[in-house]
Amino acid sequence: MKMRTLLMGAIATTAFAPFALADGHEGERGRDGDVKILYWQAPSILNPFLSGGTKDVESASLIVEPLARYTETGAMVPFLVTEVPTVANGGVSADLTTITWNITPGLTWSDGTPFTSADVKFTADYCMHPEGGCAQGAKFDGVESVEAIDDLTVKVTFSAPQPNPYGPFVGGESPIIQAAQFADCLGAKAPECTEANFNPIGTGPFKVVEFRPNDVITMEANENYRIAGKPAFATLTFKGGGDAAAAGRAVLETGEFDYAWNLQLAPDVIAKMEEAGKGVAIAGFGPLVERIEMNLTDPSPDLPEGERATVMHPHPILSDFKVRKALSMAIDRELLTEVGYGKAGTPTCNLVPAPALYNSDNTECLTQDIEGAKALLEEAGWTDTDGDGVRDKDGKKLALLYQTSTNAVRQDFQALIKDWWQQIGVETELRNLDGSVFFGGDPGSPDTFQKFYADVEMYANTFNGTDPQAYLSAYRCGNEPKPSSQWQGENINRFCDPAYDALLDELAATGDLEKRGEIGRKLNDMITKDTMTIVPLVNRARVSAHSNSLGGVVLNVWDSELWNVADWYRIK
Repeated sequence: MKMRTLLMGAIATTAFAPFALADGHEGERGRDGDVKILYWQAPSILNPFLSGGTKDVESASLIVEPLARYTETGAMVPFLVTEVPTVANGGVSADLTTITWNITPGLTWSDGTPFTSADVKFTADYCMHPEGGCAQGAKFDGVESVEAIDDLTVKVTFSAPQPNPYGPFVGGESPIIQAAQFADCLGAKAPECTEANFNPIGTGPFKVVEFRPNDVITMEANENYRIAGKPAFATLTFKGGGDAAAAGRAVLETGEFDYAWNLQLAPDVIAKMEEAGKGVAIAGFGPLVERIEMNLTDPSPDLPEGERATVMHPHPILSDFKVRKALSMAIDRELLTEVGYGKAGTPTCNLVPAPALYNSDNTECLTQDIEGAKALLEEAGWTDTDGDGVRDKDGKKLALLYQTSTNAVRQDFQALIKDWWQQIGVETELRNLDGSVFFGGDPGSPDTFQKFYADVEMYANTFNGTDPQAYLSAYRCGNEPKPSSQWQGENINRFCDPAYDALLDELAATGDLEKRGEIGRKLNDMITKDTMTIVPLVNRARVSAHSNSLGGVVLNVWDSELWNVADWYRIK
């Protein structure tokens, strides 16, 4: 069967030209002093392979970089290579089974040592190690081998034709780590390498001076950075903690910080902050979806550690599709959007609402149906036998633990959803956890979103680039967090369906964009409306803010939000 190569948005096949700054802003590296960034979810590690948390991936992106990444338009551009490989330029084989990357000559790590193909191969070995747990493992789905052909050439071979060969080493979630630094950190040893995980050597514009987990990172300009005169800032202070409101005030009202990430606040609150005149809010829509995740396994603390929330024990309540569907039917997504996001959100039933090619026409969930939800629970055998307002079945109460990270909008959502679920006879206990812990990925913590020691949990995440193949591949059988993977992996529901996996394989082998869209929409529907494993709520815009004195900021919904920090400068 003839296949044509997938083009992810647009591809710039020649070396990426850094943004040209306005007249008067060129000059020596470090000329503009310090820049202060505030993420109210504090980074807990600087190794994105050991955490799926956005706060960790994006803080690390200042230091470690991929071979190529995406611009604000979704175009793929080379970063550490001479060009993006394609069939046309010979970098992707005609049979679509290999992709060859040519590293830009002369690149060095921040410690001055050469950046070579051995580092790229090592990164693959690190993430694909059978005894390890890699939070970004889905990026390497279908990879058979990675070879260092020579010092500047890397060849990736796939087990089958791969029209979309841009999973490994592309985007902020899949950077290159230094082989020399992480050599003794393979497999089960990965979480034990604290020095490497907290102070990675990179090729990016900054390097770590001091990292205090869940607090602050002090960085300085990388004197070996490949672009002369960049970064403009000599130092960077990356503060973590607090809440979204405090972060917004620190940029928009007091001017204490230059950049604040993820202003998950009601729109009127942000508008009021902007009136102080110290900065501006910036927003952009992509595939960022606030959703409720259903745990298909039993998180009961009565189970032995190591068996709790694993596929060994199905969930005693949520294994029933009718219960999951009833919970979704009871939710008023229009009201949630109005309360939480206003024009910076749209109600959605889809996990992948963007790009439009992958947005399913599934709209059933947009209509709240309390009575229908009650009827469905009755049909499933859940009735209120003792008149206390809580349904029960076979002596078990329909009671759920609902957790999320600490944030005013999320707590508003919890309160509303608890009320709707109470109306249909569900007892709900609410729990919120500090975002630094919840999204931290610490295999020793019971409170991470990956461990999922609750019945349902709510959060949002997104994916790099304009193609959701790797994102959807996270839900392949075997990709669930578990003790043997150090609780890494983003199939946190422990979903497993051979039919879904077969469709993933079909997507991986399909080059026609329209057909890819069709398959992607089917995959979306399988984990949302067909199974209610994931219950989407709101497609959220990314909303952040920067001070009026910070120039060069370009919001990017397709990659790390800090993707072009090397181009930032102080307006004087």
